[in-house]
Amino acid sequence: MEVFDVVVLGTGAAGLTAALAAHDGGASVGLFEKASQVGGTSAWSGGMVWIPGNPHLGALGLTDSRQEALTYLESLSHGLVDPALAAAYVDTGPKVISWLEERTPASFTIIKDFPDYHPQHPGAKPGGGRSMECPLFPFDQLGPWADRVSVGYQLSGNIMMSETSLGRGAPGGVATQEMARRRVHDERGAGQGLVGALLRGCLDRGIEPRTESRAQALVVEAGRVVGARFEAATGPFEVGARGGVVLATGGFEHDPKLVRAFVRGPLDRAVSVPTNTGDGLRMAMRIGADLNNMREAWWVPTIDVVHPVAGVVPWQVNGERSRPHCIMVNRGGRRFTNEAANYNAFGAAFHVLDVSTFEYVNHPAWMVFDHHYLTRYGLAGHRPPASTPAWIIQASTVTGLADAIGVPTETLAATVSRWNEHAGHSADPDFGRGDSVFDRWWGDPAFGDSAAATIGPLDTAPFYAVQVHSGTLGTKGGPRTDPDARVLDVDGQIIPGLYAAGNAMASAMGMTYGGAGGTLGPAIVFGYLAGRDAAARVHPHAVGGDLAG
Repeated sequence: MEVFDVVVLGTGAAGLTAALAAHDGGASVGLFEKASQVGGTSAWSGGMVWIPGNPHLGALGLTDSRQEALTYLESLSHGLVDPALAAAYVDTGPKVISWLEERTPASFTIIKDFPDYHPQHPGAKPGGGRSMECPLFPFDQLGPWADRVSVGYQLSGNIMMSETSLGRGAPGGVATQEMARRRVHDERGAGQGLVGALLRGCLDRGIEPRTESRAQALVVEAGRVVGARFEAATGPFEVGARGGVVLATGGFEHDPKLVRAFVRGPLDRAVSVPTNTGDGLRMAMRIGADLNNMREAWWVPTIDVVHPVAGVVPWQVNGERSRPHCIMVNRGGRRFTNEAANYNAFGAAFHVLDVSTFEYVNHPAWMVFDHHYLTRYGLAGHRPPASTPAWIIQASTVTGLADAIGVPTETLAATVSRWNEHAGHSADPDFGRGDSVFDRWWGDPAFGDSAAATIGPLDTAPFYAVQVHSGTLGTKGGPRTDPDARVLDVDGQIIPGLYAAGNAMASAMGMTYGGAGGTLGPAIVFGYLAGRDAAARVHPHAVGGDLAG
């Protein structure tokens, strides 16, 4: 049987960071991945990390403080954020960024002016500074591993988030000549860039992920986790862990039974890797781990589109619903919320119940837009004059569209009329769309910091609609941990040798989503804390075991 100091399960940002931290703490590391490719949902993501007080603020003349960050998180928490975990995150995050930049190929830059998701709350940074991204990473530096990083279907690999409309990139996008230059060395950004840099750091340390190795059970001796049992195509095997096992296996959003048992409200679609089926959760539950935050997910509204290779896939509608000339309505044909609100908060609108019919009032919903919208912005890769795809419903009039999507014609006509009346004044007295700097940031950058960036009339025929479902980037519940990412049992005691990070742990964010990168920020921070502490159990005096800086 192979034995390592630290065994890490999962190769997303949390798992890769845990492996790096454990190695730099003097530990030998075994890194295992259930899928045939590495990177998890992190590799499909925008790759941003939200780190209050990060070391790059000063260069832009920005300031932040521990108290501001904690005040902001507390203002959003509804009592679900553990103060000790929030403090560990805020205190450790800046140091982790410095450590990664000093010890690995990963580096980070602030996306200028990107506001926090709730900029009106105390402690928020409406002028940005907490959301960062990695620069482009040349995948030819990964050798044979370049083709073994999982690639999603929504983001272009050779682009950074700061170059997209969400990052207020140039209106024309990246020049053709520049894109051709990037392809020479396969320079990738967003989640690909982050995972590529972290993976290269692991490979440089001799840590090579072992794929198609699904952990099924933890090995426990005398109350301590000392290894894990796996299944693989070559048969079952067992691996020992002297210091501990880190669960970084993602959430449970692709397991219908677990979703039905734990998650509040409708969850119809998941935009994460399909291997997120709760393996880490089940392993922890079997040995008595306490659970927390199980009802929550990283909510995101989605539409179904037809991908040329993957077939029908859920597509996140984030900036899409924030742009002018579109609204969202429920089955009654009425607007029901601020369409430009951040995607995680938007999920709550899908959970409203009619106490008489016991139906979800606003789910599924319809995104309704006009020809001006579709021509200017396109949707999920479609733009006129290409023929309208089957997943977009089209009609020559608003009432005709209402008939086509099965909502009351008079109500939808009245809804559009009211919207258009107020759009002439760039105002939304019903739901306050455009009042927040966040709404305006995610709208059309051509209108600058004005409500017109997100408010515009539906006045150009034909008219269109797509059905919108409650989706998720991943679930947020899992084993409860202490500030060192050590898993706790149902009596609040540490389970020796067991750690959790990323979406495999009960999120330190509770029901909140602080800003762009609010999933990956905690993933790398608690991945680091887990790897460091596990290594210290075997090598308590290792020089590399402490944070740089």
